[in-house]
Amino acid sequence: MRRDGLVPGVVYAGGKDAKPFQVSERDIRGVLQEGAALFDLEIEGSKAVPVVIKEEQHHPVRGSIQHLDLMQVKLDEAIQAEVAIELEGVEDAPGVKGGGVLEHVTREITIEALPTEIPDNITVDVSAMEVNETLQLSAVAAPEGVKFVADDPEEVTIVTLSPPRVEEVAPEVEEETELVGEGDGEGDSEGDGDSGESEGE
Repeated sequence: MRRDGLVPGVVYAGGKDAKPFQVSERDIRGVLQEGAALFDLEIEGSKAVPVVIKEEQHHPVRGSIQHLDLMQVKLDEAIQAEVAIELEGVEDAPGVKGGGVLEHVTREITIEALPTEIPDNITVDVSAMEVNETLQLSAVAAPEGVKFVADDPEEVTIVTLSPPRVEEVAPEVEEETELVGEGDGEGDSEGDGDSGESEGE
């Protein structure tokens, strides 16, 4: 099927039996590129049902879609989903302008919402961050109708802004020069003593 440009998949529907399906990779790639969290799936012989992506597998080298796991949902029941966190205002942050190093620690967050209200991503504004500041999930406002799923939002770090990295070079050259000089001096004094004894004999 993959050689023919088709992607195999399975759609799960609660306690019902999972249904296998196959779809053109071109068609499903177009849906995924639109970033839609929820879309309709119509399997031949049955009506279209709303689904979300449970898992997608890609080829490790080519990046092509190898398999899809979808989950049928009810539009009036909240579900949990993984949503990407996008940063905005990075270049405007005073800490970044001052040479600080911004690290995006948490890139995805589990949210709970109705299928129709699942956002494509969560946008976090970091334009006011200074050096040595850390942004936790507790400081991020969830979109309307969306709930963050985390045991302790204070413990979920989204972004850190560290001071500029400075490399220090230890002054070892002068010490080595002194040691070499002392060693040469000892060698010369021993040499003078030997020559004096030979003359006495």
